[in-house]
Amino acid sequence: MAGSRFPRASVLAVALILTACRTKEPPPVSPPGPAPDSFRVTFETSKGTMVVQVNRAWAPHGADRFYHLASEHFFDDVRFFRVLPRYIAQFGLTDDRKANEKWRSQPIPDDSLVESNLRGTLSFASEGPNSRTHQLFFNLKDNPRLDKLRFVPIGRVVSGVSVLDSLYDGYGDAPSQTGIRARGNGYLATFPRLDYIHTARVHD
Repeated sequence: MAGSRFPRASVLAVALILTACRTKEPPPVSPPGPAPDSFRVTFETSKGTMVVQVNRAWAPHGADRFYHLASEHFFDDVRFFRVLPRYIAQFGLTDDRKANEKWRSQPIPDDSLVESNLRGTLSFASEGPNSRTHQLFFNLKDNPRLDKLRFVPIGRVVSGVSVLDSLYDGYGDAPSQTGIRARGNGYLATFPRLDYIHTARVHD
């Protein structure tokens, strides 16, 4: 019917409006309360897929925070901004400044050390006692000396550990956290070879 057809420009405008509406949807809200005793998070990255098994008994406060961050899709499109060869791969600064500040303003209490910082384990970064917020790192090798520095693993990679070995490490410490916090991924675009997380999703 003639009355049911849109001019091409109108169709394009409607499509753009719908796309804009979809991209502005708020992120999921994490479930209230503690994390499950055990859960997995699948990371789809620029170098492939890896799965992390988190055990709440290792670090209850850390596991709860990681569960809430991943449930809210906080790690989507996040760069591995600090990859030090045969040491660690750090991530957890998002392009959303408000999201960074939200979690940075809510540090969690320390957990007791249960497991060592061995290759493939995942731990929160910190700046001293009771300062863990939203940045984490994977251990690229056995780093037992980090145990004495209060870095507490919350889980380990159980599938796809080779992804860690393939992360680009040529920039080292060059990307500035101050730059990331101020300009987000626009700043990180000046480091085009950084690998990144497409999505990180919680599942049982």
